[in-house]
Amino acid sequence: MSRRTRSDSSLQGIPEATIARLPLYLRALYALADRDIGSVSSEELAAAAGVNSAKLRKDLSHLGSYGTRGVGYDVDYLIYQVSRELGLTQDWPVVIVGAGNLGRALANYGGFASRGFRVAALLDADPAVIGSVIAGHRVRAADETERVVAEHGVMIGAITVPAIAAQGICDRLVAAGVTSILNFAPVVLCVPDGVDVRKVDLSIELQILAFHAQRRSVVQVLHRGERDAGIGDLDVSDEIVGRTRRMLAMDGDGQVTAEAVGS
Repeated sequence: MSRRTRSDSSLQGIPEATIARLPLYLRALYALADRDIGSVSSEELAAAAGVNSAKLRKDLSHLGSYGTRGVGYDVDYLIYQVSRELGLTQDWPVVIVGAGNLGRALANYGGFASRGFRVAALLDADPAVIGSVIAGHRVRAADETERVVAEHGVMIGAITVPAIAAQGICDRLVAAGVTSILNFAPVVLCVPDGVDVRKVDLSIELQILAFHAQRRSVVQVLHRGERDAGIGDLDVSDEIVGRTRRMLAMDGDGQVTAEAVGS
């Protein structure tokens, strides 16, 4: 979930949907580079990123990268192109507000440095936590937010505090000059125009996974029953059978098709 204003990328005519997929391509490309693979076809890269190859080729064409027929894309050069478009060819200092379990995990994440980010500071309001050292950083008081942002030229902030405190922290970061926020708190933040927010809600992701797990389990029961005895002999209620059929008729966006509704 994000809230965006006119960005440099949109001014260049790159669709927001394409921008959202670029990190997927970059992750897949780094995995290929780690395996010393020098070139990759659009089909292979698309499969690794979880998209179709036509969409990938169209996305990369916005970067001016078309690959070479019979060879594919140069992995290292494509990493550079995608990284440049995402703004990862420069160093981005990040401040983490909230030094609890999640904040500690973020601070200790080793992937930041290799992807163009560095943790500039950790902030917390708990006197028992302030002054402790986490991942080589001494936790500073939340009251120092404005000073920390100014000292390190911070434009990105990560909020890992309880929901009740998140909006206040957000307001303070924005007032200090932070224009991009990664929100882990289970609450929707209100921000002014010119500020981007990306929300990471683990509970929502788990609920979506639960839906798919439930669908698979019901489908397995249905298929097993059809295989063993036929649909009429299943010990499954008509309601469950009907719901399963409707699930199977959903399109790629999770919408029930007219054919399914009529069943």
